Amino acid sequence: MGPIMVFMLILTCLLLLSHWKQSSDRRKLPPGPTPLPMIGNLLKIEAKNMNQSLTNFSKAYGPMFTLYFGTQPTVVLHGYETIKEALIDHGEKFAGRGPLPIFDKVTDGLGIGFSNGSIWKETRRFLLMTLRDLGMGTRSIENRIKEEAWFLVEELKKTNGLPCDPTFILGYAPCNVICSIIFQNRFEYTDKDFLKLTKILNENNEILNSLWLQVCNIFPVLLDYCPGNHNTFFENHTFIKKLCFGKNKRT
Repeated sequence: MGPIMVFMLILTCLLLLSHWKQSSDRRKLPPGPTPLPMIGNLLKIEAKNMNQSLTNFSKAYGPMFTLYFGTQPTVVLHGYETIKEALIDHGEKFAGRGPLPIFDKVTDGLGIGFSNGSIWKETRRFLLMTLRDLGMGTRSIENRIKEEAWFLVEELKKTNGLPCDPTFILGYAPCNVICSIIFQNRFEYTDKDFLKLTKILNENNEILNSLWLQVCNIFPVLLDYCPGNHNTFFENHTFIKKLCFGKNKRT
């Protein structure tokens, strides 16, 4: 048996295994379009018009339906009443977060944003206690905001009334309020570390919303073996960690 036949046999087995697993899972899940092996319902979803695609599915399968992103089943809640019932009436059952490989890889399942269960509860409790110690809910936070508002106005005055793109300037202010709480010291708007921090935060946001990252979250193996903008995300995350905990930390 030649190598091509072996490859085709392995591929066929993988497709059959994927189809069997999807068929088994679908019996336990809400209705939805029939997924294809390996790629699921990706071909039926318009990446550039996701909202309309989900609306069309809800008309065919109801306000709660199942889509397969690759081999990963995802239950979609569509419409205000359905979401309200899930998050308000059954909030405890829907308090968890699904796995996101890109974040799991950089946080090891820790933190407050994408952790679950006891880890999330303990981290949340610690975070609230720490933020209260740093002044959350007191006038000190209000004073920091007022102080930063003054710096923002002064920065806008430098434009001399000429047309400008205020996107980054307006983003500096809330970022600096957070930095002043965490580091107990604000950054000047010309500070190199601060400018790089705001730049990579915006860059990471764009990367997370890119089509490539959606594919990587569906097929996590790509994060380890393929080139792509996910490597830029990892590099940016390393810089943020160094800024917060390493030699660039502001005290």
